[in-house]
Amino acid sequence: MENKKEMRKWLDDMNLGHPLVVAGPCSAETEEQVLKIAHELKDTDVSYYRAGIWKPRTRPGNFEGVGAIGLKWLQKVKEETGLKTATEVANRAHVDLALEHDVDLLWIGARSTVSPFIVQEIADALEGTDKIVLVKNPVNPDLSLWLGAVERLHSANIEKLGVIHRGFSTYEKTKYRNIPEWQLAIELQTRFPDLPIINDPSHITGKRDMIFDVSQTALDLNFDGLMIETHYDPDNAWSDAAQQVTPKKLVQIMKDLRIRKETDEEAEYKNSLSNLRAQIDVLDNQLIDLLGKRMKVSDGIGELKKQKNVAVLQSNRWNAILGNMILEGEQRGLSEEFILKMFKAIHQESINHQEKIINA
Repeated sequence: MENKKEMRKWLDDMNLGHPLVVAGPCSAETEEQVLKIAHELKDTDVSYYRAGIWKPRTRPGNFEGVGAIGLKWLQKVKEETGLKTATEVANRAHVDLALEHDVDLLWIGARSTVSPFIVQEIADALEGTDKIVLVKNPVNPDLSLWLGAVERLHSANIEKLGVIHRGFSTYEKTKYRNIPEWQLAIELQTRFPDLPIINDPSHITGKRDMIFDVSQTALDLNFDGLMIETHYDPDNAWSDAAQQVTPKKLVQIMKDLRIRKETDEEAEYKNSLSNLRAQIDVLDNQLIDLLGKRMKVSDGIGELKKQKNVAVLQSNRWNAILGNMILEGEQRGLSEEFILKMFKAIHQESINHQEKIINA
């Protein structure tokens, strides 16, 4: 896919002066609910009102959306508030109905992005459209699959394109519902700086009290906007209750976010510096996470050594690790002195963990 500046023309033409905000309920539940939330959002930074009409659920039996009737409610939103509308589409039938009801922004969900067949079907149905089409990252951290979906849409002569970063599924227990894997989004931006990228902190966090922090990280990493699920009564929402915020809370989040603008050389320098520092913060958090996992493995080794009455320090093993890490470090531009200091500290912490277990 060529890196074309016109891909972000639709966003630049909006001339917002603030990040793009797409907000609204996870699911359209009733006409009253849809219109009430829309009216609470109409005089805010929200440009697009989102609502899930068809809800792909992991297992059957849960609420799977109201269906096409919800599109009529979105039409009323546009008529009564002036807000543009947005919804997810997962097949040709969804696309046809959304276009028939003049939905302004369509997005392809994470479960659909994993299937080139589904993406191609949607691309064929949308060929040549002037609607905005955004692609959520696939559920698995596969940058090629994500970009492949964008390429299929671009090949269908769809010019108003962008992506949504909503995090990635994992079997591990973390503080996130879907781990952000920020480095994938950073790589995407590096390769295609003119492809608009929107962050979805609702699906990344799964918890409303974490939405501000993830949103701030996204803006520090030069994301173009946010998609935040919003409900006037989040605790009683029919789907994803824990991750939705009230319209009042959304307004406060947007006020509190630090938004850095490029207006001159000094501002550009500060913005670039903030972006690089945000990348370092992401990597530092990953380092801490990896070190925590390493020490859990050390705890397991300590348990085994205790059972077999084996000494904590195994010099041959330690010397072999150190030699390998020095060689690996050299290939990555890291000095031997740095590698020695770092791995000696890690080794000592590992010994401390094992001794606690053995001496318990």
